[in-house]
Amino acid sequence: MDARISPLSSQSLNPTSLQMKRPASAAGSGAVDGGFAGNFKNALKEVSAAQNEATRLQTQVQLGNPAVSLEETMLAMQKAQIGFQATLNVRNRMVQAYTDIMNMSV
Repeated sequence: MDARISPLSSQSLNPTSLQMKRPASAAGSGAVDGGFAGNFKNALKEVSAAQNEATRLQTQVQLGNPAVSLEETMLAMQKAQIGFQATLNVRNRMVQAYTDIMNMSV
């Protein structure tokens, strides 16, 4: 196995890293610290960081940097794309839920 690929472990490609988790304080108390909005904001930051990293690696490959492999770059690009698509789907479902609630008769 190429030594340049070894930093990419299974945890970096783990889809659960983008999952939104319930805050620990929400279980017992009535208040939610950050809640869905905070988790969604964190997920957006992670997706943005993944896209920036993929762009950086892509630029390094184009410049011919021997320390950056094409395989590493392609994996980073796929990770960023999957994260973006997942985030977009969540946003679309939220917009649809909002539209459905606004169209309900009272």
